[in-house]
Amino acid sequence: MSYKTIDSKALLNIHTLGQLKASGYQPKSIKDELRDNLIVKIKNKENVFEGIWGYEDTVIPDIERAILSQHHINLLGLRGQAKTRIARLMVNLLDEYIPVVKGSELNDDPMQPLSRFAKDLIEEHGDLTPVTWMHRNERYTEKLATPDVSVADLIGDADPIKAATLRLPYSDERVVHFGLIPRSHRCIFVINELPDLQARIQVSLFNILQEGDIQIRGFKIRLPLDLQFVFTANPEDYTNRGSIVTPLKDRIDSQIVTHYPKTLEIGKKITLQEAKLKGEQEELVTTNHIMDDLIEQIAIEARSSEFVDAKSGVSARMTISAYENLISSAERRALINGEDKTYVRVADLIGVIPAVCGKVELVYEGEVEGPVIVAQNLVGKAIRAQFLNFFPDPEKIKKAAKDKAGKNPYKPIIDWFMDGNVMDILNDCSDSEYSARLRTIEGLDDLIEKVYPAIQGREKLFMMEFVLHGLSEFSIISKKNLEKGLQFKDLTDSLFDLDKFKFDDDEEDYK
Repeated sequence: MSYKTIDSKALLNIHTLGQLKASGYQPKSIKDELRDNLIVKIKNKENVFEGIWGYEDTVIPDIERAILSQHHINLLGLRGQAKTRIARLMVNLLDEYIPVVKGSELNDDPMQPLSRFAKDLIEEHGDLTPVTWMHRNERYTEKLATPDVSVADLIGDADPIKAATLRLPYSDERVVHFGLIPRSHRCIFVINELPDLQARIQVSLFNILQEGDIQIRGFKIRLPLDLQFVFTANPEDYTNRGSIVTPLKDRIDSQIVTHYPKTLEIGKKITLQEAKLKGEQEELVTTNHIMDDLIEQIAIEARSSEFVDAKSGVSARMTISAYENLISSAERRALINGEDKTYVRVADLIGVIPAVCGKVELVYEGEVEGPVIVAQNLVGKAIRAQFLNFFPDPEKIKKAAKDKAGKNPYKPIIDWFMDGNVMDILNDCSDSEYSARLRTIEGLDDLIEKVYPAIQGREKLFMMEFVLHGLSEFSIISKKNLEKGLQFKDLTDSLFDLDKFKFDDDEEDYK
C-alpha cells in the first residue's frame, strides 16, 4: 500500500516510527508540499483562495507562480487589501497531516530528526519511537512585527533556568530556549508589517532565509529549518516607521503588490461577504442594492479625495464597518418605534459617519476641515455620483431648460420648496410619519411613478427620499443638518437664513 493512498483515519493509527516506515512514508519539504498540492488544485480547476475577490487576474496568479517557484513571499500593499488573509489561506495547500516525533518542540520529522531531543529519542527507542500527527491548521504561525520584538523572541536564547534545572553548562545545546521560528519548523511563518521590525532584528533573518539555519549566542548549532516565509508590508511604512533592509529584501524571492478592488461590484461583494450581521438584524432590516452601491461609492470617493492621505489608503474595513453601522441605524430606529420590520433610508447614512472618521487618515487640509465634515462631504459625493445612475442629470436638464421650457421633471418639486415649504427627515421618525412627510411634497410621488412605475411601498418611499438627497447634492434645493435629522428647503431661502447671522452688538443698542 502506498503512503499517498492512506486516508487520514488510517494515518492517525500509525503510532511508531516502525509503522511509519512500513507505510512507505518519505519526508517532503513544506515548499514541495505547497507546490505539489497547488499543481493538483490547478489541474482540477479548484479555487485555491476562497473568498478573495478582485485578485483573480493579478495577485493570485503571482502567488501561484511564487509557490511553484518555491519562493519566500512578501505581500506589499496598503492596509485592508487581504494580505494576511491570503497568507492564512495558504494553509489549505499543505498536506492534511504530517508525522512528528512525539514530545518534540521543533516538530521533528521522524525520518529527518532535527533537535537533540528527537535524535536522542530515536537513538534510544529505534522503531518504537512514538509518533504523533500534526494537522495543517496547526502549521501556521503569525507574528506582528513591533519595535519591541527581540532576537530571542524569534530565534531563541540560552535559558539560565533550564541550565540550572538540568545542571548543564551554557555550552550545552539543551539549555537553549528556542524562539518562534525554530518552533515553526515545517510550518508557514508569517511576519506582518515587516518594516516595523528593527533593522538589527531583520539581520537575524538573513541566514534563515538563505541557508535555512539559525545561530544562537555562538552555539555551534546548525538547524536546517524547513519553513515557508510570508511577509506583509505597507508601502507607507517605508517612510513613516522603518524599512526593509536591503540584504533582507534581496533574500525574499517574490514581492507581490496587492491593490484595492478595481470595480464597485467587486468591492460590494467583499463588503457583503465580510460584514457581520446578526440574524435578527437581517430579519428586521430590509436593504437594497442602491445602499450597497452607496457604501462602496463612499470608499471610492475617499480614495480620490484631496482631504484623504492617498499613501495611507482607505481600507476595505471601512466599507465593512460602514455597512454594519448602516444596518444598525435602521435597526435602532425600528426598536425605538416598536416596529417589527423596517426599510433602510438614505438618511441612515448618518450612521456611517463614525466608521468613515475612524478609517481614513487626513492630510493637513482635511484636519483643518475636520473629520466629521470630510466624512459628510464624502457621503454627499457618493450620493451625487450614484444619483445619476437612477435619475436624470439635473445639470443637463438645467442647461436644456433654456431651450425647452417645461421639460424639467423636477420642476414641481422645486416649486413646492420655492413656495416656502420645508421638509424635515428626522433620524428616529416612524415609518408612518416618514411616509406621510414625503407624500406631502408635490410632484415627488409623480416623479417616481414616471421613472419607476413598477416599484411600490417602502422601496418607493426610499426612492422619493433619494431624489431629495440627489437634488441637494446638485444644489437644486438645500440640505441642512439638524440635531436629530436633516432639513430640506429652498436653496434661495437657505442663502438668506437669518439664523446663520449673529450680531455682535447688544440688542439694547437698537432700541
